[in-house]
Amino acid sequence: MRKRERNLYLSNVAVEEALGIYFRQLEGILQNLPVEKVQVIEALGRVTAYPVFAKLSSPNHNAAAMDGIAVRAKVTFGASEANPKRLKRNLDFIYVDTGDPIKEPYDAVIMIEDVVEIDEETVEIIKAASPWQDIRPIGEDIVAHEMIVPARHTLRPVDIGALLSGGITEIEVYKKPRVGIMPTGSEIIEPGEKMEEGKIIESNSRVFEGLVKEYGGEPNRYSPVDDDYDLLQERLTAAVEENDIIIINAGSSSGTEDYTVKLIREMGEVLIHGIAVRPGKPAILGIIKEKPVIGIPGYPVSAYFVFETFAKPLIRKYVGQEIPPRPKIEAVVSKRIVSSLKHKEYVRVKLGMVGNKLIATPLNRGAGATMSLVRADGVLIIPQNSEGVEAGERVSVELLKDMEEIRNTIVSIGSHDLILDIIGNLMHRQPGNYHLSSAHAGSLGGIMALKRGEAHMAPVHLLDEMTGEYNVPFLRRYLPDMEVALIKGVKRIQGFIIPKGNPKNIKGFEDLVREDIQFVNRQRGAGTRMLTDYELKRRGIDVARIWGYEREMTTHMAVAAAVASGSADAGVGVLSAAKALDLDFIPIGDEDYDFAVPMQYLKEEMIEIFIKVLQSQEFKEILEEMGGYKLEHTGEIALVRRG
Repeated sequence: MRKRERNLYLSNVAVEEALGIYFRQLEGILQNLPVEKVQVIEALGRVTAYPVFAKLSSPNHNAAAMDGIAVRAKVTFGASEANPKRLKRNLDFIYVDTGDPIKEPYDAVIMIEDVVEIDEETVEIIKAASPWQDIRPIGEDIVAHEMIVPARHTLRPVDIGALLSGGITEIEVYKKPRVGIMPTGSEIIEPGEKMEEGKIIESNSRVFEGLVKEYGGEPNRYSPVDDDYDLLQERLTAAVEENDIIIINAGSSSGTEDYTVKLIREMGEVLIHGIAVRPGKPAILGIIKEKPVIGIPGYPVSAYFVFETFAKPLIRKYVGQEIPPRPKIEAVVSKRIVSSLKHKEYVRVKLGMVGNKLIATPLNRGAGATMSLVRADGVLIIPQNSEGVEAGERVSVELLKDMEEIRNTIVSIGSHDLILDIIGNLMHRQPGNYHLSSAHAGSLGGIMALKRGEAHMAPVHLLDEMTGEYNVPFLRRYLPDMEVALIKGVKRIQGFIIPKGNPKNIKGFEDLVREDIQFVNRQRGAGTRMLTDYELKRRGIDVARIWGYEREMTTHMAVAAAVASGSADAGVGVLSAAKALDLDFIPIGDEDYDFAVPMQYLKEEMIEIFIKVLQSQEFKEILEEMGGYKLEHTGEIALVRRG
């Protein structure tokens, strides 16, 4: 064994500075992450490299929603208890089971419980069926070409089901980084081996294995290596060739047999040796052959926190994910904690409710106190340059157990548009790992959700008939006691979505009353429905004469899917939905599609990121490619005053 001189720390770098230095050095690698194609049925837990759009609608046919009989709705009109109607099999009805296709001439289903069988060929009903009752329309669940999952999304079991239902069998995901885990030390033994004085059971590498799997990597654990320079060099050389990331556990301190820093320096580059953190100061950040190598101290608590601080974000970046902030909660410290000015310190605490206060009690602070990690309910972080925390002081604690997941998600309830998927995908790629959850309740439904405190945002496009102004009059009318901001969105083109080639020569609203035209509508409260009703009223058209007026869809894409399937000849929607399904379009006019946000949420980071995405060049380019939108004052904020 070669004799080596004692190591000296090269630095005492602050954690945030060390992370910045290391990831800037690895920037080239992290910007070109490898992607692989896998079978959807094997993709659980993987992270999508790109947004995934449905190839098929689900269901891909109009289907019976329950067991019963399929009928022509017109035949049932007039049926009542006082005037029951009898229907003939294969003339007026056919028997259907849940999921069976519903084809012409049938356009409604009556559940079997409401049917009285007179004989094998005759049934009796006492209630009329409305058109399309108890029929699942094509695309009710998934519409072809709509986004199923965004980029950088960790696939869950429900996502697998949705992808398969949407016709997706293969998916491109970020390749799992192979993480070499190399435990070192002449004193360590494997679990189950004979315990002797001076020996220590090696466990850190097994913790690392679990953490690597949890964070999306593929662990490659090596057998422990003695503190022999040549053996360590041989093993490290092999590990660099076989892995994407290398973790060397122990040997990072300043002892005469701590060879890790010398090995990394001789084989590559040491960027940092010595972090201003406690426990975990002897950490090493290096690179060998363009592969990150992290030297982690051997004490279990030090090993855990250094891994969490440096290896975790590195692995997550390799799989295309950022680290969401841990849930935090305010607590009162039960006793004084003295800390060094030189280090950022992680203090494990137990938490308990005493009266109406959450109390944090510090646990053993030793770097080798493994059970302090097991017992800890949270971690109190004392920043560098702080002398500590006084008893009774209120502090912020990061939760480790019984966490309530912080949902970094904008809850958006209101009008539907394809751009919500686009915005959500772009937000997901921004720092902070924020999301956009969109519920399609129509513009008025969204305003009511804001009034009840159930949403952060309501997408709206409501035209006031009296003033000709969009959105603001409605916010003043329905939210008189709320300070609301209106984030300007896009101008979009509304019109008739019709089959390719316009086979029935539809020209405008007047054609909707024709007997050969089947219409599909939007739900009550939707801005598109209100626009439709306004135009019909303005022309003096009786809605009772429109076949299909009562058939409602909750999204523009569902309207387009109904037209594409042939179950409707026309519906009012946006140009982008028509283009998505390669349908024809007759413009009605432009409208303002904006976002109402209560003032109390306007300065929240996730709303600021939302606005940033709206104003981004990437968003603009995507909309130009989609067509059907105009960007005028997008992202600007108008305050809606009360009264």
